[in-house]
Amino acid sequence: MGVAVRFGVLGAIAVWADGVPVDVGHARQRWVLGALLADADGAVPADVLVDRVWGADAPDRGRQALYGYVSRLRQVLSGVEADMVRDQGGYRLKVSAGSVDVHRFRGLADQARAMPDPEKAASVWEEALGLWRGSAYTGVDTPWFNAQRDFLDRERLAAQLDLADVRLRLGQHDQVLAELFARAEAHPLDERMAGQLILALYRGGRSADALTHYQDIRRRLAEELGTDPGPALRQLHQQLLTADPALITPAPRSTTGTGPASASVPRQLPAPPPFFIGRERELARLDRLLESQAERGGTVVISAIGGTGGIGKTWLALRWAHEQRERFPDGQLYADLRGFSPAEDPVPPEAALRMFLDALGAAPAQIPAHLDAQAALYRTLVADRRLLIVLDNARDTAQVLPLVPGSPHCTVVVTSRHQLGGLITAHGGTPSP
Repeated sequence: MGVAVRFGVLGAIAVWADGVPVDVGHARQRWVLGALLADADGAVPADVLVDRVWGADAPDRGRQALYGYVSRLRQVLSGVEADMVRDQGGYRLKVSAGSVDVHRFRGLADQARAMPDPEKAASVWEEALGLWRGSAYTGVDTPWFNAQRDFLDRERLAAQLDLADVRLRLGQHDQVLAELFARAEAHPLDERMAGQLILALYRGGRSADALTHYQDIRRRLAEELGTDPGPALRQLHQQLLTADPALITPAPRSTTGTGPASASVPRQLPAPPPFFIGRERELARLDRLLESQAERGGTVVISAIGGTGGIGKTWLALRWAHEQRERFPDGQLYADLRGFSPAEDPVPPEAALRMFLDALGAAPAQIPAHLDAQAALYRTLVADRRLLIVLDNARDTAQVLPLVPGSPHCTVVVTSRHQLGGLITAHGGTPSP
């Protein structure tokens, strides 16, 4: 078996053979190696090498000095089975890109950015950033190397920010908070860094600190650059002010490693009435309403089944709901809102929302405290689902409105002693006798 050779420029220029450091000689000789490694397995003209290694300080006989360093490097590298050959008026170091840390770093970065699975992407980003041992080309001071160092530093920072984004997607805000603070302090005018820190603070329950940090960068941008925050940061600020559920940490992945945990499929309908006869006309009307919903491209239908107490509104709704449940594969939600109960108070909208959010699989820490934010989270969770939602014994429109999703895929049936004209007007509901 051959010797496993690795080359490094993400730190001091170095060579390892089977994990053991190789002495590559004089400092300027290492610089020649570093200049060649930038074009792994590519030809570099002699004049270009001289400019990279010496810049404006090149000696009068720069080519001759270069030849001496190349000759000695060839001897060192031949011992670890790495060849250096003459090619097109210059030299080519015959090594694979994967054996040079900078090229491996870039390849891994490309892989990580293309990965849809955030856990796998995080692992690849960590491998890529783990290749860095310090500042690129440590100890080398020529214009070309300095420019390469600055460029690579920006690549490294971009990778760190991309990894932070992935960590935030995974809900690991606590793990990255310290590094986000340090990075934002080092780059006080960088809006992307500020946004990451603000989001991590908010998700960690520090909404006041998040808003304070937004005001800090807004003030700095105005004072130092005469500008306002960009659209992304302004949108984040608005989401903070409205407690937008979209800012909440995504639900954790399943522990089986096979992908995201499956969405909860609620089956909340009470048992159908055992002795239900007649009402064929009403059932047929509800069927037609559901068909017209499909014909109109999925427009939400709200059937306000009105009427005085004791005429079978709940039984009618449940009988129809059970007949149609196969058309709603993502589940059925049910709430008795007790709008006219003589013994109990009506169910507050936030209490009904909490029951629905629990049934839909929202983690307790995800659920906001305020009604508007809860309703927004509810709409988010049902956005792409085909759900049947039965709201029984509603007292008035105000009790029902937060429970009405914005999704065109859901059908809502409301029973009430009132016709709920505001609900019909606001949401295009259809009253059903």
